[in-house]
Amino acid sequence: MSESTGAESAPSADGFWEFSLRIYGQPAVPPACLALQDEGGADVNVVLFLLYLADCGRRLDAGSIAALDAAVRPWRETVVRALREVRRQLRSDIGAFAASTTRALRDRVKGAELAAEKLQQHALATLYPPHSCGLAASSSGEAAADHLACYAALCPAPWPEDALHTLIDAWANDARARGVLT
Repeated sequence: MSESTGAESAPSADGFWEFSLRIYGQPAVPPACLALQDEGGADVNVVLFLLYLADCGRRLDAGSIAALDAAVRPWRETVVRALREVRRQLRSDIGAFAASTTRALRDRVKGAELAAEKLQQHALATLYPPHSCGLAASSSGEAAADHLACYAALCPAPWPEDALHTLIDAWANDARARGVLT
């Protein structure tokens, strides 16, 4: 997928995908997101979407964040996590099947996992249109912090603070560079 040009029109599902690629593409972000996911039980797509909404100047309340998470939970649990688990299992030998012989299959599963995550992102942006959901935020930084605090409270385990700070800093630096951090 191509990178964002910075001259984005109205927020859209594709805009969210481009935003996600830009944020996730920063060096320290992938391990931070994996820590939030694996240690804190966060759905990285939900985390990124909440940052995207703040980036778009929108603020959701705790009930809306819970509803947003509930809307994508069945897909996450049934499809995304299942594909992730298969991909991770294929890193190791499985019986008579050496990991080196299943590499091509693992790459196809990884592609399917990425496609499933992109579908989830499209669903989030469709169900919660970034230009009109929630309320207008007086501060994108405060909205981002509130969104993540509300979502963290829904997750099964505490989020690693260093991973959370890494992600917030990456978003804030990106937003500041684009002139949208208020």
